[in-house]
Amino acid sequence: MNVSIRDYEDYLYDHYKKHGIDSSLFMKLVEEVGEVAEVLNKRDGRKASNNEDLKAQLANELVDVIHYAFAIASLNQIDLNDVILEKDKQASVKYNHEMNLEQFLHSRG
Repeated sequence: MNVSIRDYEDYLYDHYKKHGIDSSLFMKLVEEVGEVAEVLNKRDGRKASNNEDLKAQLANELVDVIHYAFAIASLNQIDLNDVILEKDKQASVKYNHEMNLEQFLHSRG
């Protein structure tokens, strides 16, 4: 099953609309970013690791980052799909990329 950006935003809005507070969600986002950093430090040998599945841990922490970032966007009625496409267009021009995300998606059919 694939999840669209819109589906995830709608789901999170429904979940947080009654009790979602941007500042508390932001604090959770920062906490999760720190956990991503911890896993990367273990993976790169800057921190001790005890035969942990670092790939699975990294995946889980990244999903947590996405969750809270999307929740904040959803509560603020930000359409991430549109913002992602527009921001990528700007970056493609700025960094002289051969194609932007929208062109890439069209090229895949």
